Amino acid sequence: MQSYGKILNVTRYICGTLLTIGTIMFLYGAFVSGLSTVTGIGIGVVMGAVFIFIMGLFLEITDEMIVKKR
Repeated sequence: MQSYGKILNVTRYICGTLLTIGTIMFLYGAFVSGLSTVTGIGIGVVMGAVFIFIMGLFLEITDEMIVKKR
């Protein structure tokens, strides 16, 4: 069962990193520099992190369902 959780662990670390970077970029763009471009990129990175996490969760659940069927 340990090998099946690797996808979820990798997804968690990647998404945590992207979420942190996106939040920092958003806060920098909104409050420090006032550049709407940086703010938009930060929002995009956060949305990408959420999308990657949902896809990784879906792959993990699908993999677990296939293994339980066998």
